[in-house]
Amino acid sequence: MTKQQQLKETKEYLVNKGISAPEIGIVLGTGLGKLVDEIIIEQEIPYSEIPHFPQATVEFHSGKLIYGTLSGKKVIVMSGRFHLYEGYNLWEVTYGIRTIQQIGIKTLLISNAAGAINLNFKKGDLMLIEDHLNLQGSSPLAFKGAGEFGDLFADMLEPYSKKLNTKMKAIAKTNDIDLKEGVYASVVGPQLETRAEYRMLQILEVDAVGMSTVPEVIVAKHLRLPCIAISVLTDECDPKNLQPVNIQEIIDVAGKAEPKMITLFKELIKSI
Repeated sequence: MTKQQQLKETKEYLVNKGISAPEIGIVLGTGLGKLVDEIIIEQEIPYSEIPHFPQATVEFHSGKLIYGTLSGKKVIVMSGRFHLYEGYNLWEVTYGIRTIQQIGIKTLLISNAAGAINLNFKKGDLMLIEDHLNLQGSSPLAFKGAGEFGDLFADMLEPYSKKLNTKMKAIAKTNDIDLKEGVYASVVGPQLETRAEYRMLQILEVDAVGMSTVPEVIVAKHLRLPCIAISVLTDECDPKNLQPVNIQEIIDVAGKAEPKMITLFKELIKSI
């Protein structure tokens, strides 16, 4: 079966489930699932029931597609995303983005949990991504026939919409939310970085590091889909003072920062 046929079958299944014309797509990252509580839900479909959809294997990703109304707009939410470190390829990692674009979204909102490389940033801070480094060693557009889906040589001058970022910064100011801004680097994982790797990222002027988002953003640009992304900074990656990683603490920090993220996303959706 071709990739086009796969997407067509996935789309038809979801449309038959009553999902039609969502305006906004949202990808929820680690520890950021409570936004779902704010949605007037019409459909909630486990990934396992959707034809050709990968399964979320990370225990703190719930793995379902949610359709409903948020801030007066129709939204479709990926509660749980896919990563290279789960053994998926980049087509599978970004399959959800292609699917929700096919169903009709016009704007993509992304969240993730990331480590702070910039030593001025602290645990619990929110960072608006203004640019990125793809350190995953490949591209989600590097497959035969990719040009049939969108712009093969996708322009990365503005991977994150300046218009949306400007709106988000104004919303943060109005709501008295400290919103940092910076460069996000995406690595494969799942292991955390060594001290030498953190030093390298500092030399590369990276502000935060994670294991997702960049492939999704590249595909969004490929499909001419404006997007915005925010990282919750869940740990501080100081190579001179590195502590053992505590995954539960990372999830707890993300949970504490989540109300601010929810406010930002809800207000942005109102303004789109």
